[in-house]
Parts: sequence; C-alpha cells; structure tokens
Amino acid sequence: MSNDVAYPVFRTPDIDLALRVARQMVAFGAQPYSEVSVEAEVPTVAEVGRLRDVLPNSWFTCWNMDSPSVPPPGTPDLTCSAPARKLPDNLADIQVYLPLTLSMLDQPLGSIEDHFAAVVGPHPAQIHWDSLSWPEAPERDLYGENKHAEVTLLLNCDSRELDVRADTHLVLVHVRRRSGDGFEERFAEWLAEQIGQKVIGAPQHS
Repeated sequence: MSNDVAYPVFRTPDIDLALRVARQMVAFGAQPYSEVSVEAEVPTVAEVGRLRDVLPNSWFTCWNMDSPSVPPPGTPDLTCSAPARKLPDNLADIQVYLPLTLSMLDQPLGSIEDHFAAVVGPHPAQIHWDSLSWPEAPERDLYGENKHAEVTLLLNCDSRELDVRADTHLVLVHVRRRSGDGFEERFAEWLAEQIGQKVIGAPQHS
C-alpha cells in the first residue's frame, strides 16, 4: 500500500496559461493509456442547470449527509450520482441537495480539458491526469514512477479537497510518498525542472 504526495510547481491567475503548463508536465509522462478526470463544486441551482447543459456527459453527486433519503418525484437519487442528462428541466427540487459535485472520470487525454476549463466558471475545480509514467534520472539518484505519476490543475482554489478558495490556479505534480530521506521533494524538483518550473510551496498529501 502506498500513497502519493503533490507538490505545487506553478501558480497563475491566467487559466489558459495554467492549463498550458499543466499539459507540459503531463506530456513529459504521457502514455497511450493515460487518462484525465475533472471535478467541480457546484453551489447553486442556477449553476447546476448551466453546467448540466454545457457538460451533458457529466455526473452530479451529493455528499450532504442531511440530504433526503428518498428523492422527490422526477428527481434522480443524487446521493448515488446521477448523469446530467437525467436531471429534470425544472431543478427546483435540487435545492435540498446542494452543494453538488460535478465530475467526469477516466476520459482520454485531450478530450475534455479545454472545454471544462472554459465553462467551469468561478467554482473550485480540478483537472487531474493519471496513469502517467515518470522516467528515472540515475544522475540524480531518482528511479522511475508509474503508480503515483500524476498531475493536477486546481482551478480557483489551493487545495486538493477544493476547500480553499483562491483567485489563482495551481499546478501540482505528484510523486510516491516516502518519509525521511527527501526523495519526494528531489523528484518533484527534477520533474518541475523538465518544464522550466520549480517547487513553489509545501506538499499536499492525499
């Protein structure tokens, strides 16, 4: 059993630039089987409707423990996740489930990133690339990594939990978590160097 740790390597208020830098890091480790997932917090009924319409292949989930155990007539059970296409035209009954989490998981690289970044708006969100492969760097005493080779772009927030709002966007590079020998940070620094960046803050643990 192992865990990852994510180091921030780039921050900017420019969402297009943030996406470009994140993709540079992804390209360094991309494989034919690599995938991308997206997630956003949606706080209002109006935004549920807007994002349902512009991201029709997304899913909505309620994590509120106080939400109804039985959904209102015509409303899917959002505590078990529901496809956007199953949401009713009249979203008045959705209010009791707010906030909702929107997600699209395990998509091909390049298939959803641009559109998601363009339409997500001001909400805390993330674009997460996984199943990458970091090469080894014997000259730096760094071995390769597959399981925890990942990149995350945090939008409008500074936390992997999407609970720290920000006016900027943050690129994180993930490596295998270890303790005591400084390997994690050395590996993250080397990875950041490959795209002309550097570690700019404290690591975030899963």
